[in-house]
Amino acid sequence: MNHVAFLYTSSKGSGEHDVHVMLAGSRDNNTTTMKRHKTKTIKVGKILIGGNAPITVQSMTNTKTEDVKGTVDQIRKLEDAGCEIVRIAVPSLEAAKVIPKIKKAISIPLVADIHFNYQLAIKAVEAGANKIRINPGNIGSKDKVKQILRAAKAKGIPVRIGVNAGSLEKKLIQKYDGITTEGLVESAINHIHLFEDFGFNNIVLSVKASNVPLTIEANRILSSRTDYPLHLGITESGTPHFGILRSAVGIGALLAEGIGDTIRVSLTGDPIQEVRAGYEILKSLNLRRLGPTIISCPTCGRTHMDIVSVVEKIEEALPKMGKPITVAIMGCEVNGPGEAKEADIGIACGKKTALLFKKGKVIRKIKEEEVISSLLSEIKKWG
Repeated sequence: MNHVAFLYTSSKGSGEHDVHVMLAGSRDNNTTTMKRHKTKTIKVGKILIGGNAPITVQSMTNTKTEDVKGTVDQIRKLEDAGCEIVRIAVPSLEAAKVIPKIKKAISIPLVADIHFNYQLAIKAVEAGANKIRINPGNIGSKDKVKQILRAAKAKGIPVRIGVNAGSLEKKLIQKYDGITTEGLVESAINHIHLFEDFGFNNIVLSVKASNVPLTIEANRILSSRTDYPLHLGITESGTPHFGILRSAVGIGALLAEGIGDTIRVSLTGDPIQEVRAGYEILKSLNLRRLGPTIISCPTCGRTHMDIVSVVEKIEEALPKMGKPITVAIMGCEVNGPGEAKEADIGIACGKKTALLFKKGKVIRKIKEEEVISSLLSEIKKWG
């Protein structure tokens, strides 16, 4: 995996700093400055979350964890897609027992996701998980939480407090007459205090709901009240068709405000799409740049070539290359080299021909049947 975003910071006073993102591979050294909420740095395996570290992209397997081969195969595909931290469900003792086998076969940090049974969390810690995620709404008494924290502290691994709207504590639902922003934030803050009372501060936080505005507001408040790193996501967002849109709105709105240190786009389906969507969200805000970015026109009555087909074929080929490059595919001279001049490489299509250009400068004219092969050939030369 190739990390290509380099960050440096300048102090802007208490609680926040400017994050300047240098896009490696960008010939004009594009930069953007965004005030990012300053958080503690937490280590998950070899990956840093929070502080000045790049915002990381996570995913979660949907295999049966006990199926070691199936789980490892899926994680390796996630690694190839750029996943930096992966989470597995640990619903049983059998799942906890196979953690060492899974961990040995992968190269990214492994997070154990625990619900209901605190003993499974302890078993996962002992088995070598790099991080534990617990849901305070269903994990049980303070003593059970304390035992988890004691085990995690002994191993030096972090614990994520994962507050979900769907499992918010009943007393908070009653207190606020439903699932509310205040209830979600209070749950997170209460558990921060509980962890700290036990002398544990190796913490990552998440507050998620399927309701996008609720998630945004809860994270805004939580960000203003704590400096622990925040894991962002819209839970149960749905299939890729709509889930990516809802996640982009929720996660993107918070990132644009400088809130968030690691993200997961939760989708129903292949988790590879979660990773790709996560990077696209970060790339759209110039926060990370990994792999290609395609910009293409929406097409109109001036279009003479099958642009949709061209874009689809280029998209299919590019992820295999993994180069940090911006490719423009335009349907006519209006949206051609002029509007796409910041692209590294692009084409502007006309009648039976297209103009191939680099950084807005035309290289040559190519025939319609040569568009895809010529474009891919130039992309392979890039770098």
